[in-house]
Amino acid sequence: MCEDRGAMKKSALVALVVSTFSLLWTAGPAAEQTAELRIGIIGTDSSHVTAFTKLLNDKGDPDHLPGARVVAAFKGGSPDVEDSRNRIDRFSAELKDKWSVEFVDSIEALCAKVDAVLLESVDGRTHLNQVRPVFTAKKRVFIDKPMTASYADAREIVRLSRESGVPFFSASSLRFAGDVQALRKSDKHGGIGGAFTFGPEHFEPHHPDLFWYGIHAVEMLYALLGPGCEKVSRVKTDSGDTVVGTWKDGRIGTMRGLIQGRQDYGAVVFGMKAVLATPVPMKSDYRGLIAEIVKFFQTGVPPVAPDETLEILAFMEAADLSKARGGAPVALADVMRRSRPRGN
Repeated sequence: MCEDRGAMKKSALVALVVSTFSLLWTAGPAAEQTAELRIGIIGTDSSHVTAFTKLLNDKGDPDHLPGARVVAAFKGGSPDVEDSRNRIDRFSAELKDKWSVEFVDSIEALCAKVDAVLLESVDGRTHLNQVRPVFTAKKRVFIDKPMTASYADAREIVRLSRESGVPFFSASSLRFAGDVQALRKSDKHGGIGGAFTFGPEHFEPHHPDLFWYGIHAVEMLYALLGPGCEKVSRVKTDSGDTVVGTWKDGRIGTMRGLIQGRQDYGAVVFGMKAVLATPVPMKSDYRGLIAEIVKFFQTGVPPVAPDETLEILAFMEAADLSKARGGAPVALADVMRRSRPRGN
């Protein structure tokens, strides 16, 4: 009888252990998915670093996005870029004093402290070399605009991402603006046959014209039309800049960079059933982009495919060539075949 009771106790204990292990194993993936990700920032010379950190770290903000928190940063900076040199100390101080972000002396040290990375350096020329140790550390990374200062550097980043098996994505916040997404998803236009987008166009001497600020209007164009542009032509004067792209299915996409006058964002789609437009001024903020970044860090699935991002950079570089050639059309394929990475 005692032996039977001992066997019963032993059996119950085994069952309890098995049940507990099973419960922990089942809860494990869910717990991992709901854990707050530790985010690191590379480059604190962009206004995006303070805006993004507030959205992620300030739980009292009505626009707060849960799931990730900025915990560490590598200062970086480019002395020959005015927007970097004149702003980096102010943004760094806010991260440290207001949000208790820890600063480290190297990207390698940053990667050791975080789960994922925001590459925010305002100078696109630095991105290729700065992302190398991130891929080595196997950390998912968002690369802010300008992704690079050349198509060739961007192509090398895509190659390194695929070689390391570490996903990334890069995008303008305007791609995910509510008004742009509402226009794209509307059931009223009956299919988008063409589009026109516009936005401010500021320049920085170390970057091709559209890379610095024109990227926003270009990205909106791609959000509406998708990839598939074959050639572009460009006309630029002191008052404005116009780039016309021809897609392989015959659709035409036009972006206007606003140099003089009112600096608003907006878009128009030419549909099979209706012509629709965003409000002017169009509402734009960072919340849609940050939501996509957090989702990407959690899942590893980029919301914008690397090949589309490469095409966007080829579009902008082809536009520079067209300007240099007096507005003559330039095939994106020509850009994709030429030049070597500058970030080496």
